[in-house]
Amino acid sequence: MRVGIPRSLLYYKYLPFWKTFLAELGLEVETSPLTNKKILSWGVEVAENELCVPVKAFYGHCMALRGRVDALFVPRVVSVEEREYTCPKFLGLPDMVAAVADQLELPPLLTPKLNQREKPSEFKWQLINFARDQFGLSRWDAIAALEAARVAQKRYQEELVRGRKPLDLLPASRLNRPRWKTPKSERKRIGLLGHPYNIYDGYITQNLIARLEEMGAELVVPEMTDHHVLMEAATDVPKQLYWTYEKEIMGAVNHWTRQKMVDGVIYVLAFACGPDSLVQVLIEHRARTHNVPLMSLTIDEHSGEAGLVTRIEAFTDMLMRKKRTAEAVA
Repeated sequence: MRVGIPRSLLYYKYLPFWKTFLAELGLEVETSPLTNKKILSWGVEVAENELCVPVKAFYGHCMALRGRVDALFVPRVVSVEEREYTCPKFLGLPDMVAAVADQLELPPLLTPKLNQREKPSEFKWQLINFARDQFGLSRWDAIAALEAARVAQKRYQEELVRGRKPLDLLPASRLNRPRWKTPKSERKRIGLLGHPYNIYDGYITQNLIARLEEMGAELVVPEMTDHHVLMEAATDVPKQLYWTYEKEIMGAVNHWTRQKMVDGVIYVLAFACGPDSLVQVLIEHRARTHNVPLMSLTIDEHSGEAGLVTRIEAFTDMLMRKKRTAEAVA
């Protein structure tokens, strides 16, 4: 049986886990291609206008796997931390895709429910029961598959903490490699903030990462910091956040500013994303408090290359002038 994993949303966060788990169950795993004009157009045509662009792209990636796989892997990720939730789009994603599956002639969906809100151990048994009920595996074979997946995910996260980016570790993820044009002494250290599915999809972001690197930016991303450090740093807010992935973003900007790790921050958020819009206010307040330049980039399916390039050029030039001024005063 061949199972397809759409290259969107939580792909950039959990691919090593999902791919290893499914392969250990005896399944062939295939991922959809990089996002391109056709894939995004497919998603935009079928999705509701109010949905954010990563979800629209997800629809397109599901459609790109038609005729190539026997089933699509679309988990219902309700909660990944105790007493917290993920974004509502992850709770309802299987239902949204299932609603158009017949119309789009999609293959059957595999939709394990993952919910750790009440008990962290529930995650383990939800996947074990999924393997047993869906594929008839024994309890011990399911446990072995889960442990192999955990090892793969741990190695992936260790590489990220060492300074690698998901684009360097996941298969065929970069649109192109950057060509360094700036001497190392003149490079700026920029924190690139946002959800993985916003900042690592090169087509949606107009190849933002490579463009910044070519402009002399040494990028710091949230995945380079241990998850527990992010969660601890995120507690420095008046009220705790309900959404785990937004909490990671808040923890990253708190950690960077507290440790003086970056010269500036670029926050990438998707238009129509409610949780991101709320967190944006907290991020802007944090940046002002610590005098760290911040630029927010809002992306959707209409985002243009020219406007984005102009804005990031102006931002990086401003950081360089600020750096030179500080050196002259010192």
